[in-house]
Amino acid sequence: MAEKGKIRRWTRLLVPGLMFQSLLVGGGYGTGAEIARYFGRYGLWGGLLGMGAAAALWSLVCAVTFEFARVFRTWDYGSLMRALLGRWGVWYDLCCFAMTLLVLGVADATAGTMAALAGLPPWTGGVLVSGCAVWLVLRGTEAVERALSVWSYVLYAVYLLFLLAVFRRFGGAVCGELTRWAAAPGWLGSGLRYAAYNLVMVPLVLYSVRDVESRREAAACGLLAGLLAILPGVFLLLAMGCGLEAVLEAEAPVAGMFRMLDMGWLRGLFEIVLFGTLIETAAGFIKAAADRAEAAWRGKGVRLTAALGLAAAGLRVSALGLGNLVERGYGAAGRVFLVLYALPMLTVGVRKILRASSRNRRRGRFVTFRRPRVISILVKRRRLW
Repeated sequence: MAEKGKIRRWTRLLVPGLMFQSLLVGGGYGTGAEIARYFGRYGLWGGLLGMGAAAALWSLVCAVTFEFARVFRTWDYGSLMRALLGRWGVWYDLCCFAMTLLVLGVADATAGTMAALAGLPPWTGGVLVSGCAVWLVLRGTEAVERALSVWSYVLYAVYLLFLLAVFRRFGGAVCGELTRWAAAPGWLGSGLRYAAYNLVMVPLVLYSVRDVESRREAAACGLLAGLLAILPGVFLLLAMGCGLEAVLEAEAPVAGMFRMLDMGWLRGLFEIVLFGTLIETAAGFIKAAADRAEAAWRGKGVRLTAALGLAAAGLRVSALGLGNLVERGYGAAGRVFLVLYALPMLTVGVRKILRASSRNRRRGRFVTFRRPRVISILVKRRRLW
């Protein structure tokens, strides 16, 4: 029984971070485009420092958000924003919807690129990703949670294998890049910008913190979420050290590194895992939006309609191309979610958590030392006598 309790506790601590990482590692992250743009161009050490800043911000915001959700019992982003912002939460709804379309467009565009490289029509990749994501969402919350968790472990294993293959072939170049100790100016701002636009994903995984039982567990979940989310990026950035300048010029840096490695079996395995991450990213966003739609418009068929509508809209947005979506959309999203979500959560949210905790402690003392009703009746009768 004790062993089962420990396993259950570790599951509670790990699952929120795995859900967050599953939404994060999408098209731009998985192909290395975002890693190269926001971290690689500052050198390996500059990129690693930027990743540390991003992970720190994610961990802080995740910990506060998870504790806020635990205290106020808000298990979807709609109820979370109503409790945090009141009537202004509608603005977060609108921005989250726009970000959902952007992320789905990136995932479908990446899948289209992969399909074209395999000799298939580009549209087949996006349709397959969207179809699998909708099917997974319609299976229910437990199916989504289980699929995203299992695939996260597969992703870590394959990314680590990819890094080891790069070190085996180009370890001297990577070590040489590390020994330069180069960190170009701007790594801190770039890391924080990258973390800021990905903060939208934190409220989308609140269904995974329902079993968190204490503030300490909420803080531990937040810390692990930041570390688990940045770990695949660390693997990719270190692998980019085999030829950083050439990698930075490619639209899909991972594809360039595989051409240098010339390992067909590993590339095939990596692409399978990447395709799976595109499905889980799309599924995570579609599920959150479908849950929000069901909460707003209760009725039969709302989840199916919302899921199919978002999938179709994502396919339409993917026509803009991967590079344009990453370049134009994510910069603006970072500023919006920093103002609408991160800053309010770290100020207003913390104040509300402390007030609620203080109020609960006062109620706890009153209930603990309250006299039983029988004793109160006897005391009153004695006074009458």
